[in-house]
Amino acid sequence: MTPTHLPGRVAAIPTLPTILDAFNIAPTEEARNLLLDCLRSLRWAHRVADHRPYPDIDSLLAASDEAAYDLSPADLSEALAGETLPPLPDETYAIAYTALSAAHAAYEAKFGHAFVICLEGLPPNEALDHALAGIRSRLTNDPEEERVVAAEELRRLARQRLVQLLRGAGL
Repeated sequence: MTPTHLPGRVAAIPTLPTILDAFNIAPTEEARNLLLDCLRSLRWAHRVADHRPYPDIDSLLAASDEAAYDLSPADLSEALAGETLPPLPDETYAIAYTALSAAHAAYEAKFGHAFVICLEGLPPNEALDHALAGIRSRLTNDPEEERVVAAEELRRLARQRLVQLLRGAGL
């Protein structure tokens, strides 16, 4: 009789690999490409991928935050160049979308990059109003102040996208 079949003993149930496990053992280029879907900064993706393996999601998110805080102005420009308007609910009214598009065009003309905002945790019916309010208030920022705000929004977006990417890893 094998030890797993002895009376009174319970056989160990093997644990299945998580998405985080798969990320930790993925080839470096594959991991970097996944990360670039979260934040379009090569330096950020390299830094997060190069510090694998992560023991848990919180460690990965902390590394993501740290790497995002350390973005240089050139890294920030690279990441901002890869961003587009935030996704909006399908039922968004055409006139409201037109208003957002016009505000976004004014923002890009002033700051030279896409408007970024993290809409995490907002009900879909509030996303448009929040995005419009954010873009209008941030249009009053000077360029240096706005780069700081945009960098923080990028960090929050990267964190949100990582969580979505790894949702199956025990969150």
